Amino acid sequence: MQITGYRFGKIEIDGQTYSSDVIVTPERVVSSWWRKEGHSLGVADLGEAMAARPDVLVVGSGYYGRMDVPEETRHYLQTQGVQLREARTDDAVKEFNRLQKEYARVVAALHLTC
Repeated sequence: MQITGYRFGKIEIDGQTYSSDVIVTPERVVSSWWRKEGHSLGVADLGEAMAARPDVLVVGSGYYGRMDVPEETRHYLQTQGVQLREARTDDAVKEFNRLQKEYARVVAALHLTC
C-alpha cells in the first residue's frame, strides 16, 4: 500500500480517496475507523490493526496532533512486540511509506482531522 496524498480530512491510498479515519495494512484499507473515545487511542481500538500482525504501528494523531496515545496503549503494544511510531498525520504518512522499505509488516492507524 502506498499513501500518495494527505490533507485535512482526506487521504489517498493506492489511487483511492478516503474521507474518514483509516487503518492501512499491507493487504487492505479499513475505512471508517472509529475509536471509543474519539481523541484517545485505546487498546480496544486496535483490533483491526493488531489482526494484521504488525512489526510497526504508525499512528497518525491528526492534522493538529490532537489524538492521544495513552500509556496503557503504549504498554500493550510493547508487550505484543509492536514498535510504535506516533506523529501528526502528515508526518505519519511519510513515516509509513518510508518504513515499508525496512519492515515486512507495517500498519498505520490514521486520524485524518483534528
